[in-house]
Amino acid sequence: MEKTYALGFDVYGTLVDPLALAEPLRTLVGEQAIPFAALWRNKQLEYSFRRGLMRRYVDFDICTRQALLYTQKALGCELPESDQDRLLETYLYLPMFAEVTAALDALKAQGHQRVAFSNGVETSIRALLTNAGALSLLEDVVSVDDLRTFKPNPEVYAYLARRTKRLPSETWLVSSNAWDVIGAKAAGLRAAWVKRQPDAVFDPWDVEPDVVVSRLDELPAWFAGQTD
Repeated sequence: MEKTYALGFDVYGTLVDPLALAEPLRTLVGEQAIPFAALWRNKQLEYSFRRGLMRRYVDFDICTRQALLYTQKALGCELPESDQDRLLETYLYLPMFAEVTAALDALKAQGHQRVAFSNGVETSIRALLTNAGALSLLEDVVSVDDLRTFKPNPEVYAYLARRTKRLPSETWLVSSNAWDVIGAKAAGLRAAWVKRQPDAVFDPWDVEPDVVVSRLDELPAWFAGQTD
């Protein structure tokens, strides 16, 4: 019988595509749409990192709004408040990556516990995953908002293990973000890096993921081949 694990799936960039915002942005900022989407995402993460270190918590929705304000100013394309509100609403309608349904179904068939694990506010993540068609494929949503801090604080990875009622060694993070993988490994969890971009570089921190896949639907076969 195959060993089963608790699998915590990062949401943004792993289950859904935040850079899909480039499409609605195109009608607002034209050729700056792709750099706008990328900078918005990078600042969103940076703000969560900084607030976690400063212990000046605000939730991820606020980080997202503040990152949007920064991006507009940085790129010199300030938008009316009505357009800002529509963009923030669009964050709840990001598309699921094409292989997610098949991957989660296969992992369920193998007996693995599957939960979303995110910096996002739980209500927002549940709405996003419902709109994307992914929530019904998962057993729970675990948000760092419960602890009022952010990944990669080791407390949040320990919280994932507690919520899934597993030992850290039986708990996996599945993420497309190298920093997230490193955070999970540093906290004693196991981790799969979803290397969605062929040219993506893993940080040289003398920490390695337990497995690297290019798509989530490669994970079930990998687990099936393990003997430990």
